[in-house]
Amino acid sequence: MTENELIAHWNTARKHIIASQLAPTFLLAVTVWMLVDGLAETELPVRLAAAGILLASGILGALAQYAAATEGRAVIEALRALPSSSTLARRIVGMGRGVEIVRFVTPTIFVLVFVALLWALFL
Repeated sequence: MTENELIAHWNTARKHIIASQLAPTFLLAVTVWMLVDGLAETELPVRLAAAGILLASGILGALAQYAAATEGRAVIEALRALPSSSTLARRIVGMGRGVEIVRFVTPTIFVLVFVALLWALFL
């Protein structure tokens, strides 16, 4: 692949990473708001449904995010292997650590927030 094709793939992966964050973040925020508004005092099936929605969206979001970040990592490796590269390509290669954060740290944060919300819902 050419440098321009790799950069285009990087931009696509970056857009997917951003999009994969939107729905889970929105649902987590809404759940916190609903907890403040009394969700924890509702009937058990409602609380289980809320937990299920969060879990399903979190898993799908994490998988999409991990896949996009893994593709981004592949682009970085390919750009690194090119004999000469532009300033933009070198900056993208410099984002390697950031991609690893997206792959592992942000899903871990989701799990911690999810556990905290489960605690608030059921304990």
